[in-house]
Amino acid sequence: MTENGLRVEKRVQGLSAREREVFSHLPVAALSDCMGRCLGTVSLMPQHGDAKLIGNAVTVRTRPGDNLMIHKAFEMLQAGDVLVVDGGGACNNALVGDLMMQMALRKRVAGFVIDGAVRDIAAFRQANFPCYSRGVTHRGPYKNGLGEINTPVTIDGMLVFPGDLIVADADGVLAIRPEEAVDLAERALRHVQKEEHFRMAIESDSVNRAWIDARIADLQDGHQ
Repeated sequence: MTENGLRVEKRVQGLSAREREVFSHLPVAALSDCMGRCLGTVSLMPQHGDAKLIGNAVTVRTRPGDNLMIHKAFEMLQAGDVLVVDGGGACNNALVGDLMMQMALRKRVAGFVIDGAVRDIAAFRQANFPCYSRGVTHRGPYKNGLGEINTPVTIDGMLVFPGDLIVADADGVLAIRPEEAVDLAERALRHVQKEEHFRMAIESDSVNRAWIDARIADLQDGHQ
């Protein structure tokens, strides 16, 4: 459905729960390192607790401070989905709060990623329901409409497509294309194993630091 600033597309299935499971063991930092260290959010903060967020994106683009299209998107949300909202980064009005969280819990939604503000964060913390946002305010939303559902959106500079895998922890949020997920998980697992070997070297005082002087020497040679 597309009409006068309103666009509602069908939900994109994304990865299965089984396919997503491997990401529960992979830190966002490790995934980020394997994605070039230049993707993902930098300004959105967890408003809940320490629960990790893993699920498939249902995207919404809305006018700043308005959540009518978010309510429409709730009709599509299924278990394991992540509500991903491009609110333009505006924080004058909250886009979601306790009541919408309660609806999400009933549907077994995985969590919220809001490029805008939320409210009732005490409830999010008590439930430890994954919620990442740019800000917090007590001011409620408007319901004047216009916006898009299940179209590509931008969240804190990160492009998110409907059906993308969303992985988030205390360090931030990443969006992963489903067709890239298997290869990324394998590379991130090797990266985690490499870091574990480094931790063991730290504990045994056997860290090889020769690479530092070698790198500096290369830089010096490059400036001559």
